[in-house]
Amino acid sequence: MRSCRVALAQVNTTVGDIDGNCARIREGIAAAREAGAVIVAFPELAVTGYPPEDLVLRRSFCEASRAAAAALAPATAGIIAVVGFVDTAGGEPFNAAAVFVDGRRADTYYKRLLPNYGVFDEERYFGRGLTTPVYRAGDLAFGVSVCEDIWDPDGPVSGMALGGAELCININASPYHRGRGAERAAMLATRAGDNRIAIAYVNAVGGQDELVFDGHSMVLDPRGEVVATGPQFREELLVVDLELDRAAGVARRPAPSPGPGDIREVELDFAPDLTAPADPVRPHSPPLPDEAEVWEALVLGTRDYLAKTGFTKAYIGLSGGIDSSVVAAVAADALGPGNVTGVSMPSRYSSDHSESDAHALARNLGIEILTIPIEPAHAAMLEMLAEPFAGTDPGLAEENLQSRQRGNILMTLANKFGALVLTTGNKSEMATGYATLYGDMAGGFAVLKDVPKTLTYDIARWRNTAAGHDLIPRSVLEKPPSAELRPDQLDADSLPPYEVLDPILGAYVEDDRSGPEIVAMGFDEGTVRHVLALVDRNEYKRRQSPPGVKITPRAFGRDRRLPIANRYRDW
Repeated sequence: MRSCRVALAQVNTTVGDIDGNCARIREGIAAAREAGAVIVAFPELAVTGYPPEDLVLRRSFCEASRAAAAALAPATAGIIAVVGFVDTAGGEPFNAAAVFVDGRRADTYYKRLLPNYGVFDEERYFGRGLTTPVYRAGDLAFGVSVCEDIWDPDGPVSGMALGGAELCININASPYHRGRGAERAAMLATRAGDNRIAIAYVNAVGGQDELVFDGHSMVLDPRGEVVATGPQFREELLVVDLELDRAAGVARRPAPSPGPGDIREVELDFAPDLTAPADPVRPHSPPLPDEAEVWEALVLGTRDYLAKTGFTKAYIGLSGGIDSSVVAAVAADALGPGNVTGVSMPSRYSSDHSESDAHALARNLGIEILTIPIEPAHAAMLEMLAEPFAGTDPGLAEENLQSRQRGNILMTLANKFGALVLTTGNKSEMATGYATLYGDMAGGFAVLKDVPKTLTYDIARWRNTAAGHDLIPRSVLEKPPSAELRPDQLDADSLPPYEVLDPILGAYVEDDRSGPEIVAMGFDEGTVRHVLALVDRNEYKRRQSPPGVKITPRAFGRDRRLPIANRYRDW
């Protein structure tokens, strides 16, 4: 029985930190060699970080990537290493995987399928690879592919299997969203089983702007059965013993006619020991439950956004409501309670329980809280505006004035003490414009930007369960949501109940369903028209909002790009 010990290094890289990323790669190679691995693989574009976006358009960046990748070769003595980097050939950048063998770079694979949807713009930056290599190292035959390459059933994996490869090393920077793990596992099982090829899938981990990479690397045998899995949302060197002889003698599908994806064989002057160990290593990290998964994505995304942009401390406006409470709890988990400051800014309309709930939350989390009433500034501004406002009834302008004063206080504190403001609006509010531009939308990072209101409650309850007590006060979860910008105000005065609103928003924003299609799903036509009108006319607000963690299949920002000046309606 032949066996190949594979190491998958799900590492947290930083875009542009080429030296730091390469240091992590060298550490991973050394650890894999120490663990007795034959092959170690790192994520897509591990040298540069992913996604490098328009940095790829800079010649100096591409040259730095090439030089750094070449300098990794000596570190690969005694092992095979697959490392993602930006390469150039004929002056054109490529999303590439360097194949190192025993201290030298033996080959370079160029990604063949370039995603150009959702958050991906790879056709903007990279050329397409044209060949599918099959590497032969002694008795081991394997192929290499990059992320999107494996999603096409007739893509490179099929080609390498037809060429005799028994193992596919697939390197990835696959962003997280809810349900993505199950989608990946199902796809990989199908690809492995259809092609009778083992798959070693390594994924990046960490936050990069609004994207979060969840790791959860895995190895599957040629039957499509999962042999081992790595953890979610943390770095890990996943070391796995993979039996190779399960694929031996399996009939391959007929080869396709020759084309631009021609198979090429590459002989590697390296013969690894494929002796099966007496006690195979096959670790499993089960996937997290849904709410826990979302929470960990928010924590990792927030922690890395601050760390990778040079911030260590955060300010949050604490209203005593569900959204600010959840953001504060996420921040405390991400940054440590000592690096989070909540600011209670009561107005003439604030209820007593709002302030008491904010202080109770701060005590529970162990974070500092400041109380800065806005009434003096509010009264002064109203007096300043008395003449131009004369003869008008109080309305949105007066309500939003309070929110903007709070935003001003938070931004001034953050500016004074070198911190970042975390905004507290959720996806339901961002979708409908139920937020104040330059007020509660002012800040550097929007933790809940892609989290609907109903899910915000769900993850709050989960966090309390995980804590074993009401970390987020029960009164926060039980009281009806309100902006408290006028007497007796409730969210329900302006919006449908969130249990109705969120499914409509999901259908329109995430699934691109038309108004009539949503009505056909069973929703009231008047409600649907109202909600869609709110979404459409508030695009200008969202375009000015800070980035936030992506946790749904289609988030506001890179995922969804609609014109601000837009009169199309599908009714």
